[in-house]
Amino acid sequence: MRIAIFHDYFGAIGGGERLVILMAKILNADIITTDTEAVERIDPSVRVISLGKTIPIPPLKQISATLFFYFADFSKKYDFFILSGNWAHFAAHRHHPNIWYCNSPTRAFYDQYPSVVQKQTFFKRQIARIWIVIHRFFDQRSIRNVDIIIANSENIKNRVARFYQKESTVIYPGIDTSRFHCTEYGDYWLSVNRLYPEKRVELQIEAFRTLPDEKLLIAGGYAEGDNASVYVQKIMRDLPPNVTILGEVSEEKLIDLYSRCKALICTAVDEDFGLTPLEAMASGKPVVAVDEGGFKETITPETGVLISPDVDAVIVAVSAIGTDPEKYRNACITRAHEFDIAQFSKMLKIAVEKNRIKQKLKIPSET
Repeated sequence: MRIAIFHDYFGAIGGGERLVILMAKILNADIITTDTEAVERIDPSVRVISLGKTIPIPPLKQISATLFFYFADFSKKYDFFILSGNWAHFAAHRHHPNIWYCNSPTRAFYDQYPSVVQKQTFFKRQIARIWIVIHRFFDQRSIRNVDIIIANSENIKNRVARFYQKESTVIYPGIDTSRFHCTEYGDYWLSVNRLYPEKRVELQIEAFRTLPDEKLLIAGGYAEGDNASVYVQKIMRDLPPNVTILGEVSEEKLIDLYSRCKALICTAVDEDFGLTPLEAMASGKPVVAVDEGGFKETITPETGVLISPDVDAVIVAVSAIGTDPEKYRNACITRAHEFDIAQFSKMLKIAVEKNRIKQKLKIPSET
């Protein structure tokens, strides 16, 4: 069976991009996308077809991606399609059978709409409102062409029901636990995320500003045209000497950072799911995360601590866990193995085959 995975773009390396590459390997699938510059930095062995480059200016980037997918036609070349991201599902209308692996309904259109609009200048605020209202309308229409929705967590299953009035099945993302290991409990904390406002990296920076004896390394970048440059400039403006922003790092470097860190810190707003806590746990490292979203589905008292999203709570948790992070090691490794790639691979293949048969027999979809 010939399978293609439509994914928005590979402008920055994040959990969604790494998961798409994992799915492509599991299913021996081709990836159809727009911007491809980050693919080789993750895994140059995957097969990638580019629809073209998006316009690196928001919201033209998002609009151009939408149009690329809407007008794409690979319906005769493949037997099955997986859609991944916020704009790739616009290809659903002519690509069946299909599954949308939903990491989240577009947050700027729904749960984060007020904050996205509010942080703009007056003129940009009016443009943002118009664009979001129009694009949200077409987003809702496009979802009608999706055969099956798979949510990456219970958190996203609830968002799909709330914003689309659709049912979905949860298949948790998997990680290859065999790639991770523990070398030592070093002298630094690690933060791994895209440098976007919703990741609340400023909470981490301000907490470590008052913890001069602790070090923080922040790994991650941002995609050009994703409205993050102003935020990055802001957090870079006054970094304390014990905080270092590494930018994007290779997979090998990231695994090494996990293996040598003291622990991981995560502060994203209502994180969709979050692969980084599992990667840290697979490396035997505990996690400090905000008590929101997907973090609540993976982190237990034996593997870390969930906290309120404020600087004081971060300081208390870092000070407490930092005294003896090694005591969490065995529980962390055990927990990570519950989300191993083998389980994800099994569930993904079952979902693809089940939907293929349904479409062949013309059985109505569950969504």
